[in-house]
Amino acid sequence: MIAQAIARACDPAISVSELRFVPDPWQADFLRDVSPRIMLNCSRQVGKPTMTAVKALHRARYYPKSLILLLSPALRQSLELFKKVNDFSIFMGIEKVEDSRQYMTLNNGSRIVSLPGKGGTVRGYSPDLLIVDEAAYVDDELFYAIDPMVAVTQGDIILLSSPHGKRGFFYELFSNKDNSWQKYEIPATMCPRISKEYLAEKEAGLPERGTFRSIAASSWRQRTRFSQSRTGWTQWTTTLCRCLRMRIS
Repeated sequence: MIAQAIARACDPAISVSELRFVPDPWQADFLRDVSPRIMLNCSRQVGKPTMTAVKALHRARYYPKSLILLLSPALRQSLELFKKVNDFSIFMGIEKVEDSRQYMTLNNGSRIVSLPGKGGTVRGYSPDLLIVDEAAYVDDELFYAIDPMVAVTQGDIILLSSPHGKRGFFYELFSNKDNSWQKYEIPATMCPRISKEYLAEKEAGLPERGTFRSIAASSWRQRTRFSQSRTGWTQWTTTLCRCLRMRIS
């Protein structure tokens, strides 16, 4: 039991087994990724909000007194992501001392707060983890306003979205060769739950722009499956040390 508890604390891809499903290969890599800046450019229905909710809950559960902010272009969207986190916490039996429609506080002092992507509502927070859902639809000014929020805490940022054209900070950051961001590009063809027949039907019946662009997430150019700048022993050592609250160079 102790070994299992340690494994769940050190490896979010193992802790997800508590929810009784097995992550896809890219999902397991994302859950284990300890990079401070992560971008997910994904097709719809591949599980990006679900995996991000798991990652957020894992951070809150195993890093006491953490503050996790969930932002979206509209409150409705951020509440949907928060609902996933809350549902998972209930299913996993995680104790909370505060619980509302927009925020929760765990018994270890960690907080998860859901906010709409509006400048006036996000000021005053210094999160340890900042998650921006549907980031490609967030205004540039808002992103550059919230980016400094993690300066003091040295917090992490996760941007997840489906494509939304060749414009905006999400496209510019993802297209840039800046290696400070760990970037995942996941087309619908990488999701085993989306059939080839469905994709072929949609590709034949829909225009290149619009719906199929979001379904296929062929994105803005041909890329490899995804990049992984931290692999093998380096990543696992870093993850273990974070669990032990240590720091390595």
